[in-house]
Amino acid sequence: MDSEDKLIRLKSKILDIWNDSVFTHESSIKWFEEFQNILDDFFEIQKAKYFIYDADTFLQLSWNHSFTKKLNAVKWSEIEKFFYDKDYVDVQTLQVEGSSDLEVALLLRDTELQPLGLILMESTEKWKEFSQTPQLNEFLKTITKLVKTIRKSVYLTQQENQYRNLFNVTKMFNSTLDIGQILEGTLHSVQKAFPNFKSKLILSNDQDRKTSVPYKLFDYTTERNATVEAYVSGELTTELAQDLGVRLLNIPIVGKQGIYGILQISAPLDYLFSIRQKDFAVLLAAAAGNALENAKLYIQSHRLVSDLQLINETSHKLNMNLSLDEMVNFLRDQLVKFFQPEHVGFVFIEKDEYKISPASTELFHTMDGQLYIQYVSNHFKTEKDSLFIADFNRLTDLKYEYRSIMAIPLKEQSNITGFSLIMHKEPYFFSFDNYKLMQSLIQHSSLAISNSTLRNKLQKMVDRDHLTNLFARNYLDRFVEKAMKMDDQGVFILMDIDNFKRINDTYGHQIGDEILIQIARVIQGMIENKGISARWGGEELALYFSNMSLEQGIEMGTQLLKAIPQNTNPSVTVSMGISSWRRQEDLSFNNLFHYADTVLYKAKNSGKNKLCVYKASHSC
Repeated sequence: MDSEDKLIRLKSKILDIWNDSVFTHESSIKWFEEFQNILDDFFEIQKAKYFIYDADTFLQLSWNHSFTKKLNAVKWSEIEKFFYDKDYVDVQTLQVEGSSDLEVALLLRDTELQPLGLILMESTEKWKEFSQTPQLNEFLKTITKLVKTIRKSVYLTQQENQYRNLFNVTKMFNSTLDIGQILEGTLHSVQKAFPNFKSKLILSNDQDRKTSVPYKLFDYTTERNATVEAYVSGELTTELAQDLGVRLLNIPIVGKQGIYGILQISAPLDYLFSIRQKDFAVLLAAAAGNALENAKLYIQSHRLVSDLQLINETSHKLNMNLSLDEMVNFLRDQLVKFFQPEHVGFVFIEKDEYKISPASTELFHTMDGQLYIQYVSNHFKTEKDSLFIADFNRLTDLKYEYRSIMAIPLKEQSNITGFSLIMHKEPYFFSFDNYKLMQSLIQHSSLAISNSTLRNKLQKMVDRDHLTNLFARNYLDRFVEKAMKMDDQGVFILMDIDNFKRINDTYGHQIGDEILIQIARVIQGMIENKGISARWGGEELALYFSNMSLEQGIEMGTQLLKAIPQNTNPSVTVSMGISSWRRQEDLSFNNLFHYADTVLYKAKNSGKNKLCVYKASHSC
C-alpha cells in the first residue's frame, strides 16, 4: 500500500471517529481511544498519549479530565523553542515526565499557529517510513481538524451543562430573598460543577447569621494571603497550598456595592483549573453576590424600620417620667430583646467612682465581671468613642470567656457619665449594624437618663437638709405615713436642743450650725439602718424607727441622750418626746406627732436633758 492510499484510508477512519464521537458527551476521551486503534492498525503503534492544551499548559487527557488529577502537565513556555520551525520532534528532547517509553512528539496547531494539543507516541518502522513521506503534513492537518472539531463540541457540551447549572441557580436566586437558600444554592452548584472537590464559603461579618449553611467568617489576621488578596481586589486568585496538600481557588463573591466573601474550592495539588472552569466559578460567585446583595438590602430595609420603631418606642417610654431604675431596667430589656446578648451591664460614674447598676446581669456583680468592666472603664478614661470588639481574645494573651463585646458611653453634654455594656461568648456575634443601632439607642437614651439622674439629684437636695444632711421634714412625713400603712408598729422621737438660743448668742450662729452638724453625725452613727432622721425645723430634730417597739425606742432615745453631750463642743443637751403606734390602734401620723410634741415640751418644762414618753398619763 503506497502512502497516498494509506492517507486516504487514514482520513476515512478519522472521519468515522468524527461521526461517532463529535456529538457524544464522552468525546473528550473516546475519540483518542479509537485514534489509538488507528495508530495500531496502520503503524503498529501501541503506546500513545494525548495532551490537551489549556491555559498555556498541556494536560494529559484522562477520563473525566475536568474533575480529576491532571498528571504530568507540560508548560508550553518550556517546550516552545523545540517547535519553532516544525511540529515533529524527539520526545527525549522535551524531557516530559512519565514518557520515557515514548519517542515521537506531534504538535497540533490551529490556523493562527497556536497550540491545540500534543501527541506523544512510540516510533515503529512503519511510522518511520510514513513520517518521511509528504503525506505526513496532510495527516497532521486531518488530525488537527478532528481535534478542533471535537474540542469545540466538548467545549459547547460542557459549556451548555455549566450554563444550565448557572441558569438554574440564578433562577432560584431571583425567586428568593432568603440568604440561607442563596448560600445553599451556591454550594450545591459548586458541588455539581466540581463533584470531587471540597468547597467553602468565607463570608464577611455583615451577613445574616440565621442560616444553617456552614460558613466561616472572614478574618484578615488569619486568612491566607491569596484569600485576602482575592477579597481586597475582587479578583480570582489561586494558591498552591503545600501545607494543606491542596490547590486553592479563591473566587470573590462580588455584588454591585461590595464584596461579601470568598467562595473557596480545594483541589489536589497537581490539579490545574481550566479557563472555562474559572470563568464558570466567577459567574456563579457574581450571581451569588448580586443575590446576597439584594437579600441584604431587603433585610436592611426591614431592619431600618424595626430599628426606628425600637428607637421611637424606647424614647417614648424613657420620656414618661420614669425613675432611673425603671429606665435602666427597661433599657436592659430592650437590649436583650434586640441584640440577644448573654450579659448586659450598666455602669455609672459618680465622683470618679464606678457604680454597677442593679439592673446589670449577675456576672457584672462578680469578680469575673469586674475584669470586663475594668477593661471598658480604662478605655473610656482615654477615649470617648464607643467600643466594638469582635473577638476579645485577639486583644489579650489571656483567654476570656466572653469574646464579643459592645460598650456605648452614656454622656451628659460632652462628659461621660457611665456606659452600657453587652457581651456574648461567641466571637463575631454582634454585627456592625448591631453596633450602630446600639449607639443610636444609647445616645437617644442618654438624655432621658441624664434628666432622670438630675431629677434624682434635685430630689435629694429637696429631701435633705443642706446643713446637716439629715432628711427634710417633708421627706420624713411621707416616709412615716407610708410606713404606718405597711408596718405593724413604729416609734417616733421628737428632739429639741436645750438652750440653743443661748449657744447662738454666746458663740455665734456659725458655732450653732456646727453644733447641729455634730448632733446629726451622732444620730446617723447610732441609728445606722435602724431608722431615719430629719431636721424638723430650727433646732428641732425628729427620728422614726419602723417596726420598733416602744421599749426599744426608749432604749435608743436614752443612748442618744447620753451620747450627744459627750460628742458636742461646746457640749449641749437635748430633750426628747417619744410616741409609738401599733397596728391595732387607730392612729394617724398627726396624732403620733402631736403626742411626741406634747411630751417633748413636758420634758423641756420639767428640767430639760431628759426623755418623756407619751402614755395615757403623759409620764416622763
